[in-house]
Amino acid sequence: MSAPAIANPVGVVGPDPVNLDRFDWDRLSAALHERGFAAMGPLLKSSACRSLQDMYDDDALFRSHIHMARHGFGRGEYKYFAGPLPGLIADLRRAFYERLAPVANQWLEMLGREDRFPADHAAYLARCHRAGQRHPTPLLLRYGPEDYNCLHQDLYGDHVFPFQVAILLNTPDKDFTGGEFILTEQRPRMQSRAEVVPLGLGHAVIFAVNERPATGKRGVYRTRMRHGVSRVLSGRRHVLGLIFHDAV
Repeated sequence: MSAPAIANPVGVVGPDPVNLDRFDWDRLSAALHERGFAAMGPLLKSSACRSLQDMYDDDALFRSHIHMARHGFGRGEYKYFAGPLPGLIADLRRAFYERLAPVANQWLEMLGREDRFPADHAAYLARCHRAGQRHPTPLLLRYGPEDYNCLHQDLYGDHVFPFQVAILLNTPDKDFTGGEFILTEQRPRMQSRAEVVPLGLGHAVIFAVNERPATGKRGVYRTRMRHGVSRVLSGRRHVLGLIFHDAV
């Protein structure tokens, strides 16, 4: 089933809607199964990226402002959007969820779990809200020189959708240097494996929030994934993060 094209209610993506159908979802799904992440390439136009960056200074759009150093998360800062979400962000969140829910259900089946994610994001959010997870989780992150993000997981409660999306809003080696997106995977009885995912302006990466199923000689086993950002050497780096479960 084709996901709907995303409308342009906040005027940040130019005259054409963002259309997730133009991506090879068979390839992306295979990458998620094989490695726990999938780099999509360019998703947003430069004008959309600039508009999203500009949102960061409008405090009325956000419910919370976090300085990472105060909490031992690293250095830098981020803000969680308040509800209702800006139109583009809400539509991106919905459209990505509809594409990713079938893969998420395959993971549940591989792990031997009986529960399933609904096909519709609104239905999944209703499930989160009934459990007390009512706060929106999409966020904008901003890094300057010497800032970084420690390896972590974005869980926020008992209900966790297994994927999230990060979209880079600046141009590497022009707007900033350093600041690579990093993933680590902890396999049973083995040392962690690290991946650096190159991203360009407006590029997106889908990645596992927490655990993922992997297949070995003895069948399916669980690996645990974390993500972070290496030290920014110069300039400023902004990222839009799309998390599909809400927070307590």
